[in-house]
Amino acid sequence: MPPGENLDPIPDSFILQPPVFHPVVPYVTTIFGGLHAGRMVMLQGVIPLHAHRFQVDFQCGCSLSPQPDVAVHFSPRFHTTKPHAICNTLHGGRWQRETRWPGLALKRGASFLILFLFENEEVKVSVNGRHFLHYRYRLPLSRVDTLGIFGDILVKAVGFLNINPFVEGSREYPVGYPFLLFSPRLQVPCSRALPRGLWPGQVIIVRGLVLQEPKDFTLSLRDEASHVPVTLKASFTDRTLAWVSQWGRKKLISAPFLFYPKRFFEVLLLCQEGGLKLALNGQGLGATSLDQKTLEGVRELRISGSVHLYCVHH
Repeated sequence: MPPGENLDPIPDSFILQPPVFHPVVPYVTTIFGGLHAGRMVMLQGVIPLHAHRFQVDFQCGCSLSPQPDVAVHFSPRFHTTKPHAICNTLHGGRWQRETRWPGLALKRGASFLILFLFENEEVKVSVNGRHFLHYRYRLPLSRVDTLGIFGDILVKAVGFLNINPFVEGSREYPVGYPFLLFSPRLQVPCSRALPRGLWPGQVIIVRGLVLQEPKDFTLSLRDEASHVPVTLKASFTDRTLAWVSQWGRKKLISAPFLFYPKRFFEVLLLCQEGGLKLALNGQGLGATSLDQKTLEGVRELRISGSVHLYCVHH
């Protein structure tokens, strides 16, 4: 960032809420910045063997009395001969006409990953990577600011994300990659092999939490000779984010610095012809140039520094 340059205040959509691990149900929490089109909420857990039902409510407030409106009520039912899910809306203390969705993919005793994708007119819900239902809003999405989870469910993690901003690297339906807590494979420094290199359309995802007293953070790509064609480096001393070439040349990225202590982050790298595109917390931040031969020659992704990793996917 050039000296003296003033950046606009960081919008709410640029700040991601940290994931919550193993919350006790019933669980109610504020959704930082509320909901808007492009937001995703990911739920990981296990269905108890004798579960009857559970519900996930996206609420307009968190008061106990009067009961808040519920814009989206998602409730799988297991105690019937044909397990199904119910979607509904609570407005002014009255439930509206419910919508029933058969063919429930959730099973008693099994783990699951549910992804809620909020679009302009409706929410889409996938279960274990497969689209399950869509539910059209009956209340404005902008009113939703609270998440409530109730019933027979063991929750491992709740994540709050933004949709991939890269059209080139996106699919018709986003894939939810689980958050892992204290996984040996995510210990820093963390290395991932890239035996086929990088190709156009491939997306690298790194999610984690900045430590309390951070010193540095680097994400580097290395070839077979351990050369480092490019590194993404966050400097905590001068609060800058930059691309660093293999010759040490630094190219500053003009963007708000988000790597503050105890703050959650998501880095997306999209490989395209001619280089890599970068997004931080769902916001596109430009690209760096690399020729295709260099990209195809990359064999390792390495992450180091003052962070605790929750997810690395490529």
